[in-house]
Amino acid sequence: MKNQHLINEKKHLIEQLTGIHSSKINYYSEVKKRNEEIIKQNNRLEIIHQIIKDINIDMSLSDIIERVYQRLPLAIHCDFLGLALMQDDDLIMTAMIPNCDCTGHPVPFKSLLWRAVRESQSKVYSLTEEERATQKCPPIKKMDLISLAIDPLIVKSNVIGVLMIGSRRENAYAENEVGFTRQLADQLAICIENARLYEQVLNSKTEWEETFRALTDPILLIDQNYNIIRCNNQLNGLPGQINGKPEKNKCYRYIWGRDTKCDACLMDEVNRNQAPAYRRIQLESGKTFDVHYYPVFKPNRRIYSVIHHIKDITEQVKMEAQLMQSDKLAAIGEMAAGVAHELNSPMTVVIGNSQMIMRDGEIEENSVELLQDVINCGLRCKRIIQNLLTFSRQDQRPMSRTNLNKVVESVLSLVQYQINRSNVDIILNLDPHLPDVLANEQQLDQVLINLLLNARDALDNNAKDKKITITSKIRKADKGEYITVTISDNGEGIPAENIMKIFNPFFTSKETNRGTGLGLSVSLGIAEAHGGTIEVNSAPGHGSCFTLVIPVNHQQV
Repeated sequence: MKNQHLINEKKHLIEQLTGIHSSKINYYSEVKKRNEEIIKQNNRLEIIHQIIKDINIDMSLSDIIERVYQRLPLAIHCDFLGLALMQDDDLIMTAMIPNCDCTGHPVPFKSLLWRAVRESQSKVYSLTEEERATQKCPPIKKMDLISLAIDPLIVKSNVIGVLMIGSRRENAYAENEVGFTRQLADQLAICIENARLYEQVLNSKTEWEETFRALTDPILLIDQNYNIIRCNNQLNGLPGQINGKPEKNKCYRYIWGRDTKCDACLMDEVNRNQAPAYRRIQLESGKTFDVHYYPVFKPNRRIYSVIHHIKDITEQVKMEAQLMQSDKLAAIGEMAAGVAHELNSPMTVVIGNSQMIMRDGEIEENSVELLQDVINCGLRCKRIIQNLLTFSRQDQRPMSRTNLNKVVESVLSLVQYQINRSNVDIILNLDPHLPDVLANEQQLDQVLINLLLNARDALDNNAKDKKITITSKIRKADKGEYITVTISDNGEGIPAENIMKIFNPFFTSKETNRGTGLGLSVSLGIAEAHGGTIEVNSAPGHGSCFTLVIPVNHQQV
């Protein structure tokens, strides 16, 4: 069809050249007119090309319209340029120059813009005064527009919006200029669609990145060569040397502080089994981590990378150990109560009779020392029995409102001299504003005495600078308010392998004649009977820190 059209035009030109229909003057006028038209079309194509070249994919719609408006008057009359886009079932005035207060508002359904949407055709209009008065589109009245060129923006056969060019001149747009505005609208539609897709991709990328960063556990994406591709930078508490950006660093160096890959690297297990892998890791520092590896597959089912998820479960493991400990204590406590009751009466008889024999004085001098040993050992057995009864909570005493600072002072009046004899300095850091707690003062005496004597014993191997610090303060938590009394020492600390055992009844690292191994287990039982607990932090060579935690508003059961 196009070729036939060109043949007809040439035929018409030859007829004019041979004088069939016109003179030579007419011929040259026609050629000049056609040359001017070609130059005009070339200029317009160049302007469209330049406009599209100037538009970047990340520009806003307002910026796009402004950029087009700057160059459009070079090709066509333009006093107004507006863009309306479809949003669901509405056509919304999105951007325009000069600006109008209808920006962001729906376009009236009876306007010429909606006609362009319905008919999917580009048209030019020259409005009479009456037609302008009936138009509902605000820019027409506000800008006093007489001529309009309206083009639907079409992408994949769908109308996504309308481009509106306006002029205050009468008959500013001829029918043959529709081709130019149509080309401009098509190019703008592609730019707008690309900008929309870019924004969607950018939003999705931002959402994933924010979700990735919002997680508090360390999560990393690692390639097959152990290089970190992505990281949410939540690596606090891990042993690696966290310096610089994680990307391009080796995972074993950045996370775990190693020079070579881990001996039992889970990456190998993931590649071998083509499935996720898991391992629980406990470091020498006492921290425990659950480590998960999840493979990321390419479309051909080959592993492209691995998601590395690390979860610090140190506190969880401690709580689990305490729960297990509580179960053990309950069982042992029940048994201990029975044993204590059985031993208490005969031991009373042994001690009483021995003391009566001593008081009578009718024994040989050589037997006095032996009898005194019987009495001393009997009294020690009584104390053990008393501890067992306390441990099993068979020895119930009433609770009352008690100030823990006064308990600390009371305990120090009993054991401070004993501690000072070992050349240990006691530092007090007591909060004077502690509220009272519901507690059995005698039992708390027993807890603090145990903790203080343990701290003293832990300092035996220190040649100098022996210190015990007692700190009391208020702790606020989600479940309420607590009073804590912390007894810390700068002694030899507790080996990591013993941390989980120290609350076990009869477990002791002391010499046989210096402890029964019941002190801490009894103390924990007392703390739990008050609705609290005892927390431990210790590092070999750096001392230990025991914290008695008692709730302020504990309800006695």
